[in-house]
Amino acid sequence: MVVGDFPIETDTLVIGAGPGGYVAAIRAAQLGQKVTIVEKGNLGGVCLNVGCIPSKALISASHRYENALESEEFGIKAENVSLDFSKLQEWKGSVVNKLTSGVEGLLKGNKVEIVKGEAYFVDDHNIRVMDEKSAQTYTFKNAIIATGSHPIELPTFKFSDRVLDSTGALNLKELPEKLVVIGGGYVGTELGTAYANLGTEVTILEGADDILSGFEKQMTSLVTKGLKKKKVNVVTKAMAKGVEETKDGVKVTYEAGGKEETVEADYVLVTVGRKPNTDELGLEQVGVKLNDRGLIEVDKQCRTSVNNIYAIGDIVPGLPLAHKASYEGKIAAEAISGQPSEVDYIGMPAVVFSEPELATVGYTEQQAKDEGIDITAAKFPFAANGRALSLNSTDGFMKLITRKEDGLVIGAQIAGSNASDVISELGLAIEAGMTAEDIAMTIHAHPTLGEISMEAAEKALGTPIHIM
Repeated sequence: MVVGDFPIETDTLVIGAGPGGYVAAIRAAQLGQKVTIVEKGNLGGVCLNVGCIPSKALISASHRYENALESEEFGIKAENVSLDFSKLQEWKGSVVNKLTSGVEGLLKGNKVEIVKGEAYFVDDHNIRVMDEKSAQTYTFKNAIIATGSHPIELPTFKFSDRVLDSTGALNLKELPEKLVVIGGGYVGTELGTAYANLGTEVTILEGADDILSGFEKQMTSLVTKGLKKKKVNVVTKAMAKGVEETKDGVKVTYEAGGKEETVEADYVLVTVGRKPNTDELGLEQVGVKLNDRGLIEVDKQCRTSVNNIYAIGDIVPGLPLAHKASYEGKIAAEAISGQPSEVDYIGMPAVVFSEPELATVGYTEQQAKDEGIDITAAKFPFAANGRALSLNSTDGFMKLITRKEDGLVIGAQIAGSNASDVISELGLAIEAGMTAEDIAMTIHAHPTLGEISMEAAEKALGTPIHIM
């Protein structure tokens, strides 16, 4: 091993180049800091390489295929529709490559030094970066830890060629005829739906009473209904017990309704959560405190228990969302630069690319009631929107949560087509302190799905036009 003779000095050192780390590095560089970013894998982290982006590419392709097969209602009949799965995977890879190369260009354009290797804290101002051939010490004034997370492996479902994590499920060389998904959270539901669209026979095993437990029942029931239409077998209150692997597939054993059942498939996908990447960083060397879940404790500026070390993303408390990591990365970089920036998660959206899509921001109706807030919950259906009708996508609704005393928008939930895009307007409304009247008086283009926000606001005011 070749060892660097002298430490390399930098102002801010970022560990991890995912959506939290690379954004933090760029913002810190914009604010005049000399920045070094360390990444042991590919730039872009899980999100760009094996998470958000490739999964949405797969979902998008699955919609294209499904539409090609099922457009007779529009008078469009396609014959001999076929799927070249290897070509689909090749296209998905090209999307990933464009984005990861774009991240590299952005970092270099902002004069961020990119270092490949694994980082280990020596003390609160020095880290050791190692790869297979060399090691180098870096001395920093401040550090931002953005190392992300990895899939949880169940003791009875060890990952293998047939027992997959999300990365494995996204990189299959062949389209499975049958797939079992353990876990009906957002990853399991999204990937299960995508493969069902492509023709795979899918079974989802969920231990809770319902899939997508973080969302309201009236929202998830629409997703469950859609999955049943695709002939996806959703088994709730199911406990996965074990797997028997064969040369050509798997046999999964689970318990549901007091009975032990088995289901055979080509593969089993395990999506039961993620674990923070906080091991093997040397955090104990510098006294960075973790909570009982292994997450790093931080203040409102993302500062850890060590004054000059910050942490963001999946390794700190909160939902494991890429946009949350990016947001926290900006806050940490600004705090290091002496700005009074602090996190405020009230406008943080969460989205599931299910069918229909689900999105939420701010308070839900129940959360507001639990906190004793007197609210109006105004619900407007997609079926009453012209654009939704023209898209033949009328399942769903928007629910706008406003404070009754002044009409302040404090939350919104959407289940329906393009919910992932429409939710941004409501996030802006919450962040800007807008009222239902502000949204209602904003002229929305017609015909668009965005009009649903205006219609829900008008209903909150008691003056709806397109619904009784």
